[in-house]
Amino acid sequence: MTTEEILALALAMARLDEVPADTAIYCPGEGIRRILVGIDLEGAELILAKERGFDLALAHHPAGGTAVLRMDEVFARHIGLMVEAGVPEAVARAAVEEKRYEDRITGQIRNYDRLPALARLLGIAYMNIHTPLDEIGRRRMAEAAAELAPHAIVADLIAHLCARFGEFRHALTEIQCLVGDGRNRLGHVAVAHGAGTNGGYPVAKAYFDHGVDTVIYIHCQPAVAKQLAREYGSTGKNLVVTGHIASDSLGINPFLSALGERGLEVVPLGLVPPGGG
Repeated sequence: MTTEEILALALAMARLDEVPADTAIYCPGEGIRRILVGIDLEGAELILAKERGFDLALAHHPAGGTAVLRMDEVFARHIGLMVEAGVPEAVARAAVEEKRYEDRITGQIRNYDRLPALARLLGIAYMNIHTPLDEIGRRRMAEAAAELAPHAIVADLIAHLCARFGEFRHALTEIQCLVGDGRNRLGHVAVAHGAGTNGGYPVAKAYFDHGVDTVIYIHCQPAVAKQLAREYGSTGKNLVVTGHIASDSLGINPFLSALGERGLEVVPLGLVPPGGG
């Protein structure tokens, strides 16, 4: 396969028509048979991949180029997710504006060609696929959550996700309810994932204020969790955090299986193994 064909497969599996801004082919390749895959593949991993005879280093997180400079465009995906869950569009746009502004400014800090330049020097194909694989994981979690009735409780959701997906059972992290209580009614659930990073306080607040009872993030800053708990902890609202690496693996593993079905040798580095669902 070529790097372009690998990217096209990810887009098709995620049901996306365009390459998101946080996904890129840094060094194209063809005739790819052996792939080293990891959530973060940087300098040491690129050298390892070259020394071990891999044809491609495939990272999940953005590693350079425009993929690290245009994160504000990807964060805007939260708008569509919020609107779909019932948040008014004007409120959704306002909820993401501050973070998008920060991303536009901090992008100027990035040493954006360091890792792509190393890959070119080593002569190894290098790419990352972020949003498409996160979208696969988001859909899997959303479908699992939809299998529960609104009168189920948060503890039921956590148990169901663990029973359904081996990534959550095998991870060293645990799914946590950081706002609310495991005994709270689940109600209307929104999975806020696949938009670059978590939505922080403004996005969770927008969900809570407009009819969503349980928000699922894959990670959350402690200060954000504390602020949301102060404001919503006694109102029946819930913030469930599923764990970064386990949740990323949930979206990556089906893609790796699809690559394997096409005859490629795929070696995962630091992923949580799949199972169930």
